[in-house]
Amino acid sequence: MIIYHNPRCSKSRQALQLCREAGSEIEVIEYLKTPFDELVLYDLLKKLGKKAHEIVRTKEEVYSQLELSADSTEDEIIAAIIKYPALLERPIVVKGNRAVIGRPPENVKTLF
Repeated sequence: MIIYHNPRCSKSRQALQLCREAGSEIEVIEYLKTPFDELVLYDLLKKLGKKAHEIVRTKEEVYSQLELSADSTEDEIIAAIIKYPALLERPIVVKGNRAVIGRPPENVKTLF
């Protein structure tokens, strides 16, 4: 399993703990330190079964500063997440060809 993790986020820490308690071998990627590239983000969207706007934190200040909206293109949102990774909803946990957003953290249990 892979978790795209922000250690400052309580939900991310809780999701990571649930994975560890389940005995899952997990690779932790602190996405604020190791930024995404376009291919990884498109792959995550496919595994999540979501559109780019659905994985964005719309209440982040940079979201409004960039004038993003539900009408923004996938490419615009992907480019924004790459440049400003704090826009990403977190955590995202991946197992094989499936992924979930760990909000609430219990969502990760669907991958066990």
